Amino acid sequence: MPLEPSLVTALTWFAHIARHRSFTKAAAEMEITRAALSQHLKALEERLDVRLLHRTTRNMSLTEEGQQLLDVLQPALAAIEKAVGELGEVHAEPSGVIRMNSSRIASRLLLEPHMSEFLARYPKLRLELIMDDGFSNLVANGLDAGIRLGESLDEHMVAVPITPPLEMAIVGSPAYFARHGIPETPADLIGHNCLAYRFTSSGTIDHWTFTAPGEDGRKLVFEPQGNAVFNDDDSMLRAALQGVGLVRHIDLCVREQLASGALVRVLAPWCRPFPGFFLYVPSRAQMPAKVRALMDFLIERREALASPQRKRVATEDRRVKKRHGSRPKPL
Repeated sequence: MPLEPSLVTALTWFAHIARHRSFTKAAAEMEITRAALSQHLKALEERLDVRLLHRTTRNMSLTEEGQQLLDVLQPALAAIEKAVGELGEVHAEPSGVIRMNSSRIASRLLLEPHMSEFLARYPKLRLELIMDDGFSNLVANGLDAGIRLGESLDEHMVAVPITPPLEMAIVGSPAYFARHGIPETPADLIGHNCLAYRFTSSGTIDHWTFTAPGEDGRKLVFEPQGNAVFNDDDSMLRAALQGVGLVRHIDLCVREQLASGALVRVLAPWCRPFPGFFLYVPSRAQMPAKVRALMDFLIERREALASPQRKRVATEDRRVKKRHGSRPKPL
């Protein structure tokens, strides 16, 4: 049986009265007279043929039936208010708090360097970052968004790429390679000091996975057995810069060190591209303006990250052609 529109209004008024436990306070909030509010409640009780409130000159309390009705109304009205609020936010100026989950690598690479620019562009926004190397359920934890590698996301999640495809890079200092030589294949790593990374969330060591070049494409998995283990990327990278050993890191994170010559990359043909970082959100429908602003900003940053990468690839192609000369295409 359809719910009468007039009954919806009366139920809303009842919920306000019950929340305040006062006709006077509820009437002031809803900007109607106390007498009119009392009449509406009386009409609702007559319509439902049940008493909802115990009323005396000094206090007010819910009847058992009134409490049962309120227990159903409160979450329903809260959901309606949230939906209406989010709908209004779609075209509004971004404001409020963005609570988001991110791994430490993603935060240092994608958020922290651009936080000043983002918050200056949207002065009514405030960021709350929750660092967690494990995967977080946004809805269950009351979060607005999260950042994770594409390979760790469920295919049904709402997510957009915020970096170009990435590669894992095996890197070491020039001084290290001068002492120990350069590995030509993953099998050569047995003779090198390979520094390990331990995931905080699971406690497992990050294995180094390689893919053979060419059509072979076989997978090789190597467990680093060096003399140091880290659970922090920056500490691991500093050890590599000091010549302690080799480390495996996302290529984008060591781009500056490679460009300056502070680190040297090896085994690049064995490291295939994989989906980069993604911003994931609870739902694409009625996306709040604050989340849309964050998404658009990070997509802008993605284009900036991709440009130097394209330039680097073009430069390497020119070097190869200069070294070997141009070759005719096979017929």
